[in-house]
Amino acid sequence: MNLSSLGEIAQSCWFEIPEHFPFVHVDSFVVMPNHVHGILVIDKVGYNSQNGVGMRKTVETQNLASLPIGTKNQFGPQSKNLASVVRGYKVGVTKNARLIHADFGWQSRYHDHIIRNLKSYDKIVNYIQNNPVNWEEDELY
Repeated sequence: MNLSSLGEIAQSCWFEIPEHFPFVHVDSFVVMPNHVHGILVIDKVGYNSQNGVGMRKTVETQNLASLPIGTKNQFGPQSKNLASVVRGYKVGVTKNARLIHADFGWQSRYHDHIIRNLKSYDKIVNYIQNNPVNWEEDELY
């Protein structure tokens, strides 16, 4: 897949997610002409801000923007869930995309799926990796 300028923004923001949400690992990902696919691993067990494991010099927030240490995140616990990560990603892409395409916008929702085992993981990774090859067969092509 040859990325457009918008695709490059979407890809760059994807790889920045762990900088803003230290308890998230990014996995397989692809930018398509009109959507993205990706796997996010939320690992709150490996991230413990109380004992310093995973501590950063910033506080994770929505909108892919970080606050200085000592600033309280007004959104509380919901800032550490999948919805807040996706919201932050979409806002980060939107802010940058609108600098070059003023009318850029996302659909209002997203589809999520919990990967429960290795077989499911392998199937989803295969789908993501092969999605560009199958693009010409897509109904929105």
